[in-house]
Amino acid sequence: MGHPSRDTLIEQLQSVPYFAGLHAATLHTLADLATWHEYAPGAVVFLEGELNTGLYSVHTGWVKVVMFSLDGREQVLRYFGPGEVFNEIGLFLARPNPATALALEQSGLWQLHRSASQPLLAAHPDLLLQVMANMAERIAYLAGMVADLSLHTVEVRLARLLLDAAPDDALVRQSWLTQAELAARLGTAPDVLSRALRGLADAGLIQFDRRQISILDRPELTQRARLVE
Repeated sequence: MGHPSRDTLIEQLQSVPYFAGLHAATLHTLADLATWHEYAPGAVVFLEGELNTGLYSVHTGWVKVVMFSLDGREQVLRYFGPGEVFNEIGLFLARPNPATALALEQSGLWQLHRSASQPLLAAHPDLLLQVMANMAERIAYLAGMVADLSLHTVEVRLARLLLDAAPDDALVRQSWLTQAELAARLGTAPDVLSRALRGLADAGLIQFDRRQISILDRPELTQRARLVE
């Protein structure tokens, strides 16, 4: 994997809402502070319990943020792909990571270290507020996930995921999005997920294979997701 230029990072940062309004000179300063890292599929970006060190920006590949139970069960919290940033809390707190980040495929990431980024945040209160607003959105997302896991069946959770992830009625499955991976995202076992998929397919609401899950009846799937009365 070739090392991308700083100009490429600047262009990527400009696509992130809370960096987009920064002056060119500030963006160049930010890019100069970043370090480049490459990860093979399955490699650890950071581990739960390790000291949190900063923000990550995905240039290529996909990363998942997960938590593991003592018996090895996996709960996927979020996936991040090209152009997305994650771990904003690392810009503020020198504390252990609350979760683990793993590369799902060959990936290249930029890291903005906390020690180098904090003076920039202090000099740009508007940027600081926007980063905090994005963190608040992530917290709301995780709160919704907790509610889904505790209050709804796997079928309801699957229906909600498909409606959210397939706005054009087609969820193209990345090579790493296996049945087991999708089950981990929904906090269930692969066999339980298989039954939920078959149930929705038998009802004529979806069609699926290894490469794609297609929504055939969005209004009825919305009913199954309990998003309307």
